[in-house]
Amino acid sequence: MHIDLLFDMVKEQLSTGQNSATLSVPDTWAQGRTIYGGISASLVYSAMRQLLTPEKQLRTLNTSFIGPIEPDVPFVINIELLREGKNTSQLQGQIVQHGKVCLATLASFGINRTSKVNIANQQSHAMALPTKASFMPMIPKITPRFMRHIEIAKNVGGWPFTGSKTSELHGWMRLKKSPRTLTDAHLVALIDVWPPTVLQTLRWPAPASTMSWNLEFIYPHHDFKADDWFAYQASTRHASDGYANTEADIWDARGRLIAISRQSVTVFD
Repeated sequence: MHIDLLFDMVKEQLSTGQNSATLSVPDTWAQGRTIYGGISASLVYSAMRQLLTPEKQLRTLNTSFIGPIEPDVPFVINIELLREGKNTSQLQGQIVQHGKVCLATLASFGINRTSKVNIANQQSHAMALPTKASFMPMIPKITPRFMRHIEIAKNVGGWPFTGSKTSELHGWMRLKKSPRTLTDAHLVALIDVWPPTVLQTLRWPAPASTMSWNLEFIYPHHDFKADDWFAYQASTRHASDGYANTEADIWDARGRLIAISRQSVTVFD
C-alpha cells in the first residue's frame, strides 16, 4: 500500500470533525513484529495536521515508542488538542491497539512571527547525489520489509552488524514511489528510515529499538519535488550501558537545512 493511501484514510476520518481514526497498516510496512516507526509517527502527525490551520507549522514532534504495533491489525489514533493559542498549539496523540497505548506523541505547532532574532544555519554538507552502487541492499530476512518503499544511499559509515570503526552515518534518502505531493508528513515517515548509528559497530545481529524520537522542523520548507533526495548526517553523541544517544541533520536537495532529529536507542547486545 502506498503511503498516500494511508494518509488519505486518516484525513477522511478526521475531516468529519472526529478526533480519532481507525486503520491498519499492511505487513509491507513492518520491521520485525511492529510497523515501521516512521510510518506510525507520520500517521499521528497527519491526524494532528487536520485539526489546525495551515499557518501553524510543525515545530517539534516528540514520539515515544512504547510497544509494538502489529501490522494488518486495526489500531486507533487518538488526538487531543491540549492548548490552542494565538501563536502556538500543543497537541497530544496516541496509537492504541488491543486496548494498550503503543505510541505517544507530543507536538508543538506555531505560526511565523516578525522577530529581531535571525540567525542562519552555518552547517552544510558536501555529499554528492547517490549512485545505485551505494544503495542499501535488500537481503531477505535481514533488511526490514518496509525498506521496499524507501531508498537510502550511504556515503559515510557502515551497514548494521558490519564491525565498522565509525558510529556516524551520512547519506541520502527518498521515497521509492513518488507521492502525489511531498509534504511534511512524508518527511516524518522518511527521516526515521536510517538504522541506529551504533549498530554498524557490532559484528553480529542484535536487537535494538528506538525509545524516543525528537524531530524539529526548520522553515521555510521550499517546494519539494516528489522524487527529491534528502541528505542525512547522523552521529552518536554517547553510548554505554545498553543505550545510545544520536542526533542528525537533514537537508533538502538544494542544501537547505530542514530538520534536526534526535533519538534515544536501546541495544540488546
